[in-house]
Amino acid sequence: MGILSRASYVIRSKVNALLNRAEDPTESLDYSYEQMRDELQDVKQGIADLTTQKKRLEIQKRKLEENVEKHNRQAREAVQQDRDDLARKALEKKKSKMAQIEELEGQIAKLNDTQEQLVEKKNKLQNRIEEFRTKKETMKARYEAAEASSRVSEAMTGVGDEMEDVSRSIERAEERTEEMEARAEAMDELEDSGAFEDALSDKDSIDRELESLSTNSEVDAELETLKGELGKGEPASDDGEASSDEEIDDELADIESEIDSDDLEADLEGDSEGDEEVDVELEESEVDADEQRN
Repeated sequence: MGILSRASYVIRSKVNALLNRAEDPTESLDYSYEQMRDELQDVKQGIADLTTQKKRLEIQKRKLEENVEKHNRQAREAVQQDRDDLARKALEKKKSKMAQIEELEGQIAKLNDTQEQLVEKKNKLQNRIEEFRTKKETMKARYEAAEASSRVSEAMTGVGDEMEDVSRSIERAEERTEEMEARAEAMDELEDSGAFEDALSDKDSIDRELESLSTNSEVDAELETLKGELGKGEPASDDGEASSDEEIDDELADIESEIDSDDLEADLEGDSEGDEEVDVELEESEVDADEQRN
């Protein structure tokens, strides 16, 4: 196979594949039906033309027959007037017209046979067209049902072209969303780390770090003060060890003074209770003495 023949074969195959993909069976059936109807119309037109020609011949035949009758009358009149020569001429014309009539009859018979054949073919073609029309509608219904079933199946299984586009759109949306989420997290991380300078502030990263340390120191100092007020303070470092010891001594002294005051109050309460008991006993003894004197 030569290059040109191969190229021609490839081109024809490509064109055929394109036509197969572009062809709609329902449209092809409708087109075929219209073509058959056009053929039927052509046959009807042919029959009409043929019938017209036959009618023209029949008209011509009737005129010839009228001429034959005319020539017969002329021949009789010529014989009655003893004009054999005129009678002969009239009969010769009659014979010529009779030959033409015979020829026309043959042509009319042939046209009539052709007309009958065409009418028979027209009837057969019309029956075929009616059968094709019924089959066409049936095939269209089957094709549309199969196409609808195929679309539903493709939609349910997700293998159709449109569902493939939808799946791809969902994938692109998910990829875009993940990309935006990762970018947002990256921006938050960079902002927390101070990698991005605040456009509205004149402080750099060192200033912000020192500020953070100062804030933490103030918070620690306030926490230590609060712990000291609640008696839960702890030594912060070796440098403050002496001050911490003095504070502990002061606290111990306060505790001892509180303990001594508590003991003194307890003793005083005990003494008052003892004095009351003594007074009660003295009163009882005085009462007994008075009773004995009486």
